[in-house]
Amino acid sequence: MPDATPAPRSHEPTMSGVVTRPILVGYDGSAPSRHALAYAAGMARRMGQPLVLVHVRPTPACYSIDYGFTPPAEDPAELLDWLRAELAETIDTTGLTVQLVQRCGDAARQLAELAADTRADAIVLGAPARWVHRIAGSVPVWLTRHARCPVVIVP
Repeated sequence: MPDATPAPRSHEPTMSGVVTRPILVGYDGSAPSRHALAYAAGMARRMGQPLVLVHVRPTPACYSIDYGFTPPAEDPAELLDWLRAELAETIDTTGLTVQLVQRCGDAARQLAELAADTRADAIVLGAPARWVHRIAGSVPVWLTRHARCPVVIVP
C-alpha cells in the first residue's frame, strides 16, 4: 500500500530554513532593481512560490563608483533593516513568503550560486541603467549565459 503522507510542496522551507524553488530577485536600491522587485513579487504571487530578496555587497572599491543611488550600510544588521524598509516601500507582501539574503562578492556569481542552491525557478534583475554595462557586460548578461534557471531582465 502506498504511503498516504503527502509530499511536501516544492515552495516549503527545507529543514535548514532555506526555501526551495523560489523566485530570486537581485536588489541594489536602484530604480531598475525596484522595478525588478515589483515584477518578481507579482511572479512569485502568481506561481505560489516564495520570494527571495538578495543583496550582494560588492567589494568596497566598487562603492567609489557613482551609480546614481546611495549604497546601503556595511553593517549586516543595518543592511537587513535597509532591505526590510525597501521591501515595505516597494511592494505589498501580503500573501507572500519573503526571505532576505545578503551576500558579499561578485553579484553575478553569488546570485547564480544561490539560484543553484535553492533550485530557483527564476532570477529577476533590473536592466543595467548605464550604457557602459550594456556594451562591456553586466550582471544580467553574465547570468543569462551561466545561470541554470531562466533570467528575467526588467526595464
